[in-house]
Amino acid sequence: MAPAFLARQTTIWLWACVALSLLAWIWAGYPWLLCVIAALPLLVPLRGLVRGSRYTYAWATLFAIPYLMFVITELLANPRARWVAASTLLLVFAWFCAMVAYLRLSRARRE
Repeated sequence: MAPAFLARQTTIWLWACVALSLLAWIWAGYPWLLCVIAALPLLVPLRGLVRGSRYTYAWATLFAIPYLMFVITELLANPRARWVAASTLLLVFAWFCAMVAYLRLSRARRE
C-alpha cells in the first residue's frame, strides 16, 4: 500500500476517535448536549477527508487547533476531567500529525 493511502486511512480513523473522545466528556461530568455540540463541527471536513482532498486536509489542520486549545485548558484547569482531556489531547494531536503526513506524502513529485 502507498504511504499516502495509509496516512489517509490513519487520518480517518483518528477523526473517528477524536469524535468519540469528545463524546466521552460525558463521563467527566459535562452535559451530553454540550458534548454532542462540540463533536458536530467535526462533520464539516469529513467528506473531503474521505475523498482525500488535499484542500480539505490543509484547512482541517487549522480546524484542529480550537480542539487542542480546549483540551489543554481543561487539562490544566479541571482536575475531574484530566484523564479524558489527556486522551483527547493525544488523539487530536495525532489527528493533526496524520493530516500533515498525508499532505506531505500526497504532494506531486517534481523531478
